[in-house]
Amino acid sequence: MTNVTLTSLPPFQNEEFLDFSTADNKRAMEVALALVKSQLGKEYDLVLGGKRISTEGKIVSTNPARPAEVIGVHSRAGAEHVAGAMAAAQAAFATWSRTPVQERVELLLRASKMIRERRFEFCAWLTVEVGKNWAEADADVGETIDFLEFYAREALRLDGATTPIQFPGERNQLRYIPLGVGAVIPPWNFPFAIMAGMTVAAIVCGNTVILKPSVDAPTIAARFFSLLEEAGLPDGVVNLCQGEGPEFGSAVVAHPQTRFIAFTGSKAVGLQIHEAAAKTQPGQIFIKRTILEMGGKDTIIVEADCDLDWAVEGVAASAFGFNGQKCSACSRAIVDASVYDTFLDKLQARVAKIKVGDPAENFAAGPVISSRSYAKVLEYIAIGKGEGRLLQGGAAVETADGGYYVEPTVFADVLPTARLAQEEIFGPVLAVIKSQSFDEALAIANNTEYGLTGAIYSSSREKLDRAKEEFHVGNLYLNRKCTGAMVGAHPFGGFNMSGTDSKAGGPDYLLLFTQAKSVAEKVGHASAKAEAQEDRMGM
Repeated sequence: MTNVTLTSLPPFQNEEFLDFSTADNKRAMEVALALVKSQLGKEYDLVLGGKRISTEGKIVSTNPARPAEVIGVHSRAGAEHVAGAMAAAQAAFATWSRTPVQERVELLLRASKMIRERRFEFCAWLTVEVGKNWAEADADVGETIDFLEFYAREALRLDGATTPIQFPGERNQLRYIPLGVGAVIPPWNFPFAIMAGMTVAAIVCGNTVILKPSVDAPTIAARFFSLLEEAGLPDGVVNLCQGEGPEFGSAVVAHPQTRFIAFTGSKAVGLQIHEAAAKTQPGQIFIKRTILEMGGKDTIIVEADCDLDWAVEGVAASAFGFNGQKCSACSRAIVDASVYDTFLDKLQARVAKIKVGDPAENFAAGPVISSRSYAKVLEYIAIGKGEGRLLQGGAAVETADGGYYVEPTVFADVLPTARLAQEEIFGPVLAVIKSQSFDEALAIANNTEYGLTGAIYSSSREKLDRAKEEFHVGNLYLNRKCTGAMVGAHPFGGFNMSGTDSKAGGPDYLLLFTQAKSVAEKVGHASAKAEAQEDRMGM
């Protein structure tokens, strides 16, 4: 039996970011990229209950900066594999759910230590598979470590939960027990942190998982799964199923023994999952739980009384970090009319400095994820040219390797109701909207169907306090950018069509993967009854 406890662990601290301006870190990243390049093109099997399965159908992952470069070739799971995955997960649940929480926590801590030791290597995989520059890749890996460390401690805290009172004459307990088998369906944009975070949150609570990674980032999931095995993951606790959503994913969601679905992705797919999960299947004896994070149309309000240079930097970083491919990315800046023109001049100059190129060479702006995304972003740029004034960018970037590059693009004079101001683009496109008052700015900020992140730049305490009350988003930032949520400090999840406000990285998150069981025992009743029986027998 392990002795790990909350008091035996150091307090949680966020992982520090790497400084790639130092010669040692730069060299380490170059070595890691060379190592990863030597491993490209490998084949990866499905893994069900520890058994490797190779299928005829394949998912081929490629480098968005060099689409001809194959990152990994993955066996494709179909609907026919769902029964086997479920059987493996159910069999593992029988023992894993009763494994002491301390042992489950130790698995997470071992995995965290191993990721920390291989940090540069995982950064390199993120760079080649999804096009993250070095800093964005490192932030993803750091967040992965944070999730494992944070959820390990939260599981111990939850295991020590007590009832608010002890009823007289009773011993009262409150236990948080696992739900069962769940489907984990992560996105491609944080293919390490979100994929690993949802997976380990589920398993540290005693659940077992059918993991269906994004088809745009399957290799990172396979590498993480291999690391979990190395850390001692029992067979069947996580079952790796690389598959298409409409085929394998839909079948898993519909399965009568799927107890919960943890999903991060588009609004359209999230709503499909929610609807399908709500339909009770024959043989289903529970209500399925959905844990959904579905994107946003995120706004930064820039008031005249702010530090304008600071606001410009925050907007640019939020809009164009990882090429706008974050659900938290700023896609709308609402700027007070009195500083509007000055803000645009400063923003145009700042965005013009963003260099586009291969993230393996650490350019600030890399490619968008796929040919589908590339076409979608260019379509929205065409729409934007009819809805606003093109201030910067607005074109594809041609490269010899055929990467999916689009210039960081800014449109000014966009109406609050324009498509550019309402629809999630998920690319490097920013709409700037003029406001005549703070009241109008808040009204515009709240005029979409989403409610994920938002920010305000202002030196007015009154405006900041009003934003706290009236800016309807799950994650609000005052005088800082609207991306970069840190585990523990900024529990992450949004309102409205942004999802179920799951608050990943927060103290409530593990509750979503558990159910509370209240146990009340009459104290002294059995002994009192035995004594009375003995008296009657003359003993």
